Amino acid sequence: MVLPLRLVPRLAAAARFPCAPRPISRRAPLVLARAMAASYSTGSGVDRRLLFRQLFEKESSTYTYLLADVADPDKPAVVSPVLPVLGILGLLIDPVDKTVDRDLNLIKELGLKLVYAMNTHVHADHVTGTGLIKTKLPGVKSVISRASRAKADHFVDHGDKIHFGNLFLEVRATPGHTAGCVTYITGDADGQPSPRMAFTGDALIIRACGRTDFQGGSADLLGNSILDQIFTLPKDTLLYPAHDYKGFTVSTVEEEVAYNARLTKDKETFKTIMDSKCLQWLCCYVHFLSEYPRSC
Repeated sequence: MVLPLRLVPRLAAAARFPCAPRPISRRAPLVLARAMAASYSTGSGVDRRLLFRQLFEKESSTYTYLLADVADPDKPAVVSPVLPVLGILGLLIDPVDKTVDRDLNLIKELGLKLVYAMNTHVHADHVTGTGLIKTKLPGVKSVISRASRAKADHFVDHGDKIHFGNLFLEVRATPGHTAGCVTYITGDADGQPSPRMAFTGDALIIRACGRTDFQGGSADLLGNSILDQIFTLPKDTLLYPAHDYKGFTVSTVEEEVAYNARLTKDKETFKTIMDSKCLQWLCCYVHFLSEYPRSC
């Protein structure tokens, strides 16, 4: 399945200067967006078309990612069956409910048109802001994997591509943390960002990985997912997780292959490690209940 999207820049609002009122050029949002892309791009040349922001929610230690193609905003596309959508296309990966207003304000400041709110997975510690975003911006479409069995406007499967402008994300199924986890990876083709970027959700966390003790978790599946779908990417691929608890922001395939304490082990040792982690989490939970008992 392919989700094609292309759109044109919207007109800028008039700006007021101390000397005299003067309208901003309709190119101003594009210039701003391109300047932001230059600051946050992953390379040079064609890579400058990607505007990228990493956003953080401190209570759940969750990352949200904003991506937009700012290089070719003059090509119109019909997202609604009636009218063309005006603006520079943007999408959010793993939005959090508590930071929706912050994220939407940033999107507005950058002159972007949010089209997709995407999730790598659904889980108890991963409270999505997608529903709230859709109430504030009714045209936004939600995206999640079909295997998650969650509600969404668009369901994706392994191998699908999600297009935004002339860029796209590849979908790879990476179950194990949950049965429906996916990793979104920037495209492997001419005109796509280089090095590639992988948004791994909770499957792979920097120097660790997601838990496998509930909601369809499986240590065997998770180990295979990371080894077969993430560690097979080019070694300079940038890895962006959904959570971090130690102050890290990004890693690479090469780093994780070398230094991830869990995933540098053989499969049996990895499974033993994950099983022991499950026991630790269970013990912590039992201790919590003993400290804070609840009536039935």
